[in-house]
Amino acid sequence: MKHTNILSRTETWLPVFTLFSGSFVGLLDDYFQVKGKGRYIGGGMSFSARLFIVIILGSIGAWWFYFKLGWDSIYIPFIGNLSLGIWFIPFFITTIVATWSGGSIDGIDGLAGGVMATIFGSFAIIAFAQGKTDLSAFCAVLSGATLAFLWFNIPPARFYMGETGMMGLTLTMGVIAFLIRSVLVLPIIAGIMVLEVGSIIIQLIYKKIFKKKLFLSTPIHHHLEAIGWPHYKITMRFWIISVILGIIGTSIRLLG
Repeated sequence: MKHTNILSRTETWLPVFTLFSGSFVGLLDDYFQVKGKGRYIGGGMSFSARLFIVIILGSIGAWWFYFKLGWDSIYIPFIGNLSLGIWFIPFFITTIVATWSGGSIDGIDGLAGGVMATIFGSFAIIAFAQGKTDLSAFCAVLSGATLAFLWFNIPPARFYMGETGMMGLTLTMGVIAFLIRSVLVLPIIAGIMVLEVGSIIIQLIYKKIFKKKLFLSTPIHHHLEAIGWPHYKITMRFWIISVILGIIGTSIRLLG
């Protein structure tokens, strides 16, 4: 029987490094916000500064995957591996930036916690099915820790995730998706985050073309609030959708 080591060099060192480095950057951003230091009113790092740091972290991860682990392909369910060659590096960085942008989901009490717990729970199942028990245990710990946080984050929230939690978790989510070769089902498993980011992008494009808003506010959960949905209804319905998408994405990956 394999001994499970949550700090396994072959499976969990990279996501652990990502979690702590991403959370540290998020902690700095939260600190600047609390102290009122930063480029904008209210403090905090500018968007460009955070984006630059995320690209640096993504570049480190891409270098490690490509040059240290020898990975240059992604897995397409029901088809097989697709070799990207050197293009694996920009694809990896783009994916990491995309997962980080999913942090926009952190806007209503309980919303981010429930969605992130579902995502890492799905990852734990996929990793376990692949025999990566160390990584599976790590994902299960993240899911459980997020649920523990959620206990105190449901409305009315007593604790908040902030950039410390969201940056660490979203970047780690991207890295784990590569480790379990599930990048192409990640948009399904993390479908709520895709919806949130997509609403922002659609709003910007619509305003650019038609000079007016499509949504009353973005991300989409703020639009739903603006049209009269109670925040608890938005949160719980998004939880339900997240669980359904997690089941679908996990099933596609396992069957594929």
